Amino acid sequence: MVFNSIFFIFSFLPIFVLVYYLAPRKLKNPALVLGSLFFYAWGEPVYLILMVFSAFFNYYMGMELESLAEDPNSRKRNLIFTVTVNLGILGFFKYYGFLLDTVGNLFGVAISHPQLSLPIGISFYTFKNLSYIFDIYKGKISAQRRFLTFAVYSTMFPHMAAGPIVRYADIEEQLTRRPVNILRFGLGTEYFIKGLAKKILLADNLAAIYSGIASGAGSTSVVTTWIGIFAYTMEIYFDFSGYSDMAIGLGKMLGFDFQKNFDYPYTSTSVSEFWRRWHISLGSWFRDYVYIPLGGNRVSVPKHIRNILVVWALTGLWHGASWNFVLWGLYYGLLLLLEKYALSNVLPRLPKWAANIYTMIAVMIGWVFFSQTDFGSMGKYFLNMFGIGASGFIDSTAFYYLKTGLILFIISILACRPGLYKHFKKMMHRRPRTAAAVNIILAALCVAFMVYNSYSPFLYMKF
Repeated sequence: MVFNSIFFIFSFLPIFVLVYYLAPRKLKNPALVLGSLFFYAWGEPVYLILMVFSAFFNYYMGMELESLAEDPNSRKRNLIFTVTVNLGILGFFKYYGFLLDTVGNLFGVAISHPQLSLPIGISFYTFKNLSYIFDIYKGKISAQRRFLTFAVYSTMFPHMAAGPIVRYADIEEQLTRRPVNILRFGLGTEYFIKGLAKKILLADNLAAIYSGIASGAGSTSVVTTWIGIFAYTMEIYFDFSGYSDMAIGLGKMLGFDFQKNFDYPYTSTSVSEFWRRWHISLGSWFRDYVYIPLGGNRVSVPKHIRNILVVWALTGLWHGASWNFVLWGLYYGLLLLLEKYALSNVLPRLPKWAANIYTMIAVMIGWVFFSQTDFGSMGKYFLNMFGIGASGFIDSTAFYYLKTGLILFIISILACRPGLYKHFKKMMHRRPRTAAAVNIILAALCVAFMVYNSYSPFLYMKF
């Protein structure tokens, strides 16, 4: 089940919210756990066992880890075992085929293996549960003694499938005491509609442009290829930030406050700033649980370079079982090192518009690595972007997409910057009826698109 479906919006969500709001305070957590299990089982009932096992296992191991506070060696062994089991399960389902294919290619043999479907959200709930274990080990939080309360955290459906990676410490109090009222429901609805509009009205239409260009036979012009990667750049932002907004909105409906996952990353004036604004929960996870334990930047220059490259290779691999993701991660690792050691005195002196253009070009090049899993297609796309083998600088295809997609491109540029939403927030205070009408119109348009267009899953659900 996904948020951008007729069944979820008109069947599951209203029924669940009605039951949840009518349930006494003591029964809200059981209702939320049961609703979350139903939500997950709707699409993948077999893998429900996996998610429930992850919840049970990390709940028990969290208490075990805390009980060994006076025995450092046993605590460390317990931590290593817990991390190994979590990453072992994730690795098996996500990287099993990739590993066998890689070994087979190295030795020139074909290793047959069954194709395993990737359990939805396994990367997100595994990292979420690992953050809980790490924070207990560091003494930042206490282990949760009630399994039902921990299950709310571990299985909660709003952020289970594609994030954000919510940390236990951030919602610990809300797991047992949280405000559930019509005001928060209204605020959550506004977030949900905003996210739905990003996905349905912008991301899905941008996806059609990119897929049309990327799948085109033969060479394309320079302008066409840049239009294509611009469309993908906007698509992935509105797709993923749209899901995050919907998850935050659903959380508010249920009484939770989740941290924002995006902070207008396309306004950044450096790649370093971009990664402080993009997928904030994942970036902070790798910073706190990988980068800092490795020594962060408080080490020698060679070790710092190693730390950056290790973190970004893992960040790339987290996104998918394919070498293009590793290459994408290393590309950003090298860019961050370049900004740290070569451009640290240059970028601050540039006008903001020039620094933003530099950042956006770097990011758009990065999205080519990300979107093209086949290295042959990736190389061809890069060559076309820079005029090598392209069918000229501009062609009729480019004029077609500029003509038909101009309004969509302009709206996308405005919507990925803070001004448009700030104007809407002011309207909500000054003219609430007009703001409500805008939300109703957006919701109606989204429903119309869902009815008449084919189903389009969220991009990050496959990670």
